[in-house]
Amino acid sequence: MTNKHMALTVNGDRHEVLVNSTETLADVLRDKLGLIGTRLFCNEGECGACTVLIDGKAILSCMTLALDAEGKEVTTIEGLSDPLTNELHPLQKTFVEKSGMQCGVCTPGMILAAKAFLDENPEPTEDEVRVAISGNLCRCGNYRRIVECILDAAEIMREGKVHG
Repeated sequence: MTNKHMALTVNGDRHEVLVNSTETLADVLRDKLGLIGTRLFCNEGECGACTVLIDGKAILSCMTLALDAEGKEVTTIEGLSDPLTNELHPLQKTFVEKSGMQCGVCTPGMILAAKAFLDENPEPTEDEVRVAISGNLCRCGNYRRIVECILDAAEIMREGKVHG
């Protein structure tokens, strides 16, 4: 195991952290940066709870070495709100307002997977949303509401009502 100082840009802020070569991005986000919105559930890349964005792409942070994120932009659930107004992202708003979450374990990963998807496909069908979030497990089985929230957020984002 080798320790290395690295620069990590998370939610627009640069952080200098000491990591070892085997530390995952999830562990660094949670344990060294205090960003506990990144959930660890299965820790095997099976559930999607740890999903974050690297350069806008959804990745499983429990399966990604922290060193692989050096020089890239990492976005966690904490970084989705508008930095100037603190207004929630449309996905966050719809999940709150329309009961898109129950226990909350899957919520951050589900929202970030949906964000990456909607950035690529702003006018999705219900089936496309279901496929896009298929790597994220909801242990409460709240998929119907989750899909509705994502579709509602997509509409809000298309209409330009709030930041996307």
